[in-house]
Amino acid sequence: MQLGDARTGKWPINLLGFARALRRSGVPMDSAKIALSVQAALAVGLDNKLDLQAALSCVLINRLEDRAVFQELFEAYFKDPKVANQLLAQMLPSTEGQALANKRKPRVNEALNPKKAQGAPKTAKKDQEFELDAAMTASDLVRLRQSDFGALGAEEFKLVQRLALQIPMVLPSCSTRRQHASPTGRGLNWPRAFRQSLQTEGELLVLPRRGRKREPLPLMIIVDISGSMERYARLLLAFLHQATAQYSKREVMVFGTELTRLTPIFAREDPDDMLQGVNETVKDFAAGTLLGRSLNALKDRHPRSLVARRSVVLLITDGLDTGEGHELEASLQWVKRHCKTLCWLNPLLRFEGYQPLAKGASLLDRYAHAKIAIHNLTHLEQLAKALARVVSSKRE
Repeated sequence: MQLGDARTGKWPINLLGFARALRRSGVPMDSAKIALSVQAALAVGLDNKLDLQAALSCVLINRLEDRAVFQELFEAYFKDPKVANQLLAQMLPSTEGQALANKRKPRVNEALNPKKAQGAPKTAKKDQEFELDAAMTASDLVRLRQSDFGALGAEEFKLVQRLALQIPMVLPSCSTRRQHASPTGRGLNWPRAFRQSLQTEGELLVLPRRGRKREPLPLMIIVDISGSMERYARLLLAFLHQATAQYSKREVMVFGTELTRLTPIFAREDPDDMLQGVNETVKDFAAGTLLGRSLNALKDRHPRSLVARRSVVLLITDGLDTGEGHELEASLQWVKRHCKTLCWLNPLLRFEGYQPLAKGASLLDRYAHAKIAIHNLTHLEQLAKALARVVSSKRE
C-alpha cells in the first residue's frame, strides 16, 4: 500500500494525489470530499486495504457510474508503486506524468496520463470552457466525430456531449385530419373565399385552397441503461432531450432490470438538470438487462403511450438481454403491432462483422423494421435521414 508511513505525515499528500486523479477521470471532486477522505482514513486506519477502499468509496463517490472507475484507479494507485509515483509527480508543475499503455478504462487512462493544457487564458469565462476555436484543429473535430462514445476519456466525453447537443433532428411527419390554408391543397377553402368575395361585390376572383396539416409522428424513446450501455445511454439521453425538445408527442422510457418513465423529467429545459433528474429517479443504472420484462411493463402500465399505430419507436440497446426469450418475443410482437415503425439503434453495429447471435439480439433483428448504428457523432447526424428513409419505405 502506497499511502506512506502514518508517522511521517506523508499519507495525506498521497490521498490528495489520488483525489486529483479521480477528478481527472471525471469524478466530481471538491475540497470538502478530500477533507472527508482524510477523516475516513484516520477512522479506519491504513493497515487494511479493503477497509480503506470501502471508506474512501463512501466519501468520494456518489454516482453509481463512477464506482467501477474508482475501483480500477484505486487498484492501480495502491498496488503499483510506479503508478503511485507517476500520480504524485503529476502534482508538480514541472513534471508530465506518463502511464504505460494498457487496457484500462479510457477515464482511468486519462487520469493516469493527463494531457497538458493548451495555453488557455486563466481569465476565460465558464461558458467558453468548451468553445471550439482555433485551438481545436479540423483533424481533432474529425477524430471526435468518428470516435466511439465508449472509448472517450472524461474530457473528450464532455466535449462530444456538448457537440451532440447542437445536432438537429427532424422527425418524419404525417397528414392529419385537420386542414389549413395551403396554396397546393386539393380542396377549396370556401369560408375564406366567401370572406374575400365581400371585398369584390360577390365576385370570386381567387379560389383559395386548403390541405391537410402535417405534424411529426409520435415518438417513443426506450433506452437501455444497463452496464454495457451506460456511457452510450447518458450521451444519447442528452442528445435526444435537446433534439426532440420541440415535439410535444414524445414518450421516454429507460430500462435495466425494470422500466422507468422519464417523460416528465424530459420536460425540463436544461440538459444538466434533466440528467440530474435521471440520476435521482432511475434506481437500476448500470445493472442487468431485462428487456422482455420491461416491455411487458410498458404494455401493462403505459399501453396508450403508443398512439394508434402511428408512433415511431426508437429502441436503443445492444440486445444483450438476460431474460426469458419467449417473454421478449411476445413483448416485441405487441410493440410491433401497436407502432408504425420499430427502429433498433445498436452501438454494436460499429463492428463490420457484427452478427446478432445473442438471444435478445437475434429477436430484435427479426422484429425491428430497421437497424441503425449510433456509436458516434457522425451517425447521430445521419439518424434523422435514416428514420425518414425507413418511414417512407414502409409507405411504399
